Amino acid sequence: MSAPKTVGVIGGMGPAATVDFFAKLIAATGAERDQDHLRILIDNNPRVPDRNAAIAGIGPSPGPALAESARGLQRAGADFLVIACNTAHAFQSDIEAAITIPLLSMIDATVDAAIAHGAQRVGVLAADGCRRARLYHKAFAARDVEALFLPDEAQLDFMQLLYRIKAGDVGDDVRRRMAAMALSLNARGAQAVIAACTEVPLVLSPDTLAIPVISSTDALVARAVEFARRS
Repeated sequence: MSAPKTVGVIGGMGPAATVDFFAKLIAATGAERDQDHLRILIDNNPRVPDRNAAIAGIGPSPGPALAESARGLQRAGADFLVIACNTAHAFQSDIEAAITIPLLSMIDATVDAAIAHGAQRVGVLAADGCRRARLYHKAFAARDVEALFLPDEAQLDFMQLLYRIKAGDVGDDVRRRMAAMALSLNARGAQAVIAACTEVPLVLSPDTLAIPVISSTDALVARAVEFARRS
């Protein structure tokens, strides 16, 4: 039986979300001893320029930094890559142009997870850059599923919450406000809600709603483990 593939993680966007991804990846392997775990290489680079600012046209592109991270991980021995950030997938082409190994899409993994639940109308809690790049709009439209997003005023509040989480605030106020946003999408007819920013699962519990709450982190973890073990 061949050894599992080595996972390369482009991280640091933000660091706490990368730690969450790493911890969940370890937990998902079901290992009984050290040697049963996957080999995981992580480039936790918080110096990657702000993805939201870049997509809004008010900041430098993170593409070169992401591409350099990808090259470094491939040189270090990664057999495939993942990105622990939804919005960074707007620069997927920059990354793929820099490597010769596969890059698994968090967007595709998350959308597939939502469809597996049978949802035809899905609420999406996503950062500004992810929305402007229409990452989930396009992925769901290609599968004939309707995507619902927060109205503009609520989106402003959502972004403030994200930056509070990035600053280390995962307290009750942030949790209550994030839950309220998820509930508002449910009230508008969402049959599932996606935590489409890797900071969101740090404060939004899967049992917040009576409908599925799908973590993009969990979806990518499941896909990475399956791919790593595929012969």
